[in-house]
Amino acid sequence: MVDQSHAQFDRRIAGLTKKHQAMSRGYSARLRPDGLIVVKPRRKRLAVSPKAFIMFAAAFFAFKGFLLASLGTTTYEQRLERLDAGTSVERAGAWVMQVDPLSQFLAQKLGTLLR
Repeated sequence: MVDQSHAQFDRRIAGLTKKHQAMSRGYSARLRPDGLIVVKPRRKRLAVSPKAFIMFAAAFFAFKGFLLASLGTTTYEQRLERLDAGTSVERAGAWVMQVDPLSQFLAQKLGTLLR
């Protein structure tokens, strides 16, 4: 009987500790229609916002397009071949930097501005 009560007490303490940690990151209070104030922890936010991810992707493709426009297709492909012959990290870089339709389109548009 005492062991069961002690185990139940430990579970309640663990639950309260978890709730306290969640509330320490922020909370919101809502008034229910019956007049009771209910406090709930705020949801965890993403480490990187979707807007930041989209901005990073846009900058990355713009960079690839700029490189492709400034170096030219043949020189760019030769550099990718050299990367592809290297270590596993260099091969991964070559795969990421390979020419895709979006970077090729951006290179065509930027090429007119660079020349």
